Amino acid sequence: MVITRSKVKKLQINDDLLIEIFLRLPLASVRRFKSVSKHWRSLLTNRCFTLIYKNGCISCGLFVKDFYVPFDDENRNPPFLNLDFYPDPRGIKILQSCNGLLLCCSKKIKRDCRYYVFNPTTKQFALIPSVPGGGHVRRTICFMGLAFHQTDCPRYKLVCIRYIRRDEKLFQIQIYSSDTEKWKISDQSFSANSYTSFSSGVYWHQAIHWAHSNGNPSYFKLDTEELQTMPSYFTIDTQDFTGRYHEGEKAVYFGESRGCLHLVKRVQRSFQLKVYEMLNHHSGWFVKYVVKLDVHRMNAIRWFPDHYAIQVLDLVRGGEEDETFFMVIQILGKIVRYNFREKSFKQMFDQTIPIWHGGAFRYIETIVTF
Repeated sequence: MVITRSKVKKLQINDDLLIEIFLRLPLASVRRFKSVSKHWRSLLTNRCFTLIYKNGCISCGLFVKDFYVPFDDENRNPPFLNLDFYPDPRGIKILQSCNGLLLCCSKKIKRDCRYYVFNPTTKQFALIPSVPGGGHVRRTICFMGLAFHQTDCPRYKLVCIRYIRRDEKLFQIQIYSSDTEKWKISDQSFSANSYTSFSSGVYWHQAIHWAHSNGNPSYFKLDTEELQTMPSYFTIDTQDFTGRYHEGEKAVYFGESRGCLHLVKRVQRSFQLKVYEMLNHHSGWFVKYVVKLDVHRMNAIRWFPDHYAIQVLDLVRGGEEDETFFMVIQILGKIVRYNFREKSFKQMFDQTIPIWHGGAFRYIETIVTF
């Protein structure tokens, strides 16, 4: 069959066919084809297309402190060299990673802190309006978290928790929606004891989850704006999240990957890690894997009677057709990857990084626009 110029022209204007082709292309090709024509660029950057394009939702690496650590040799180049996308005189740091988007904020001055949502793949960013109430209210913020998912939360949201009365431990929840670009006060207020910490939050199944230090984990449902309680870690091992009791296990990681919520606990006085997974509908935890670290092989040393220089940085699942499931561990400054299926270790980063307790932030390629 001879393809004439008129047929080519008809093919070019058949957007439905073009989109079907684009959806099957790897991310590198999609990036490259944006420069073919204005029409192609318009199709490839259209929000409807970016939300249904799945080939780019790949976990490529981690940001640990000021370092980019790739998961494999194919993704050695960092997505960006520094967070200078906005001229914040105080500098910008990462607070959270959520399905390809990063929540960032100013490094200093809490009462005038600015928050940003940044897509490191497309370099698009949004400056979030300040929480209403002035500097006095902003000084009371104890948590700011990002909620985004291409399917169940396509319009990203921010959840802010601030204390109303510190002495009574009474907290208020405020929600920002990129759809309305406004903050709203939730009807849900709650009290918590002095051990409650909102230092980190994990988005999973339309809710923000917290692994509180008092052993009573909770989650905030975004659709109904209700605060719920998850099955306690006591139901696993009669040991709380901090591991401060005389024996048991200490939680060293809490996160989500490919639609699964995970908790990793280290058995006290040993080099054994247990990986737990949450059942559907928050019905309970179950043991997914048990990992015994070969400390002699990894050249680990013991620092104190019950302290080992071990940090679990991330747990990563492969795609739907990829059975890869691995854990990223920092031990004595070295970052290694443990493959659950092969039960093997591989060094990922050949530089020594000081033990970092500020969190590791996963980088996921996504072309979603907002």
